[in-house]
Amino acid sequence: MKGGSPWKRALAFLAKTQEIITMLLAIALPVLVFIQVLLRYVFQMPLMGIEELMLFPIIWLYMIGGANASRTRAHIECGILTLYIKRGRSRALFNIIRITISFVVSCWLTYWAYWYFTYSLRSWKLSPLLRYPMFFAEMMVFIGLVLMTFYTIIELVEVYRKSFDTFKEPKQEVL
Repeated sequence: MKGGSPWKRALAFLAKTQEIITMLLAIALPVLVFIQVLLRYVFQMPLMGIEELMLFPIIWLYMIGGANASRTRAHIECGILTLYIKRGRSRALFNIIRITISFVVSCWLTYWAYWYFTYSLRSWKLSPLLRYPMFFAEMMVFIGLVLMTFYTIIELVEVYRKSFDTFKEPKQEVL
C-alpha cells in the first residue's frame, strides 16, 4: 500500500472502507433477525421496533452494495449488444454511447437524491416507534448515488481513452 500514486491510494482506501462497512452491515442484519426470532418465538417477548431499526442498515447495505457494484463493474449492463458488434470502431462507439448515457442518468439521479437529501435534512422526520431521525437512513441514498456517479466518471474516462485509441488505429478491412 506504500507504493502508487495518491489517487490510487485514495481509491483503494475508499474501496476498503466500503468493503468494511458492507461486511459489518451484512453481519448486523442477520444478528438483528436472529435476536428478533429468538425473543419472539423462544422467549415469547418480541422486541418492538427491531424491524424499524433494521431499515437503517438495509438502506445502507443496498446503496453501498450499488456503489460496490459500480466500482467493480459488476452492475447490470446492456452487454448483449456487444455480441453482435464485431468491428472495433463500432464497439468503441457503442461503448462511448453506453457510458455517456450511464453518466447522464447517474447525474440526473444524483441531482434528485440531493434534493431528497436536503428535504430530509430540513424536515427531520422521525421513525414511528423508536423516534430515530430518518435522515440517517435517507442520506445514504444520496451518498450511494454520489459514489455510483464517481465510479461512473472513472469508467467514462477509461472508456473514452480506450475508444479514442481505437479510433486512432488504422482502419482494418472486414472480410
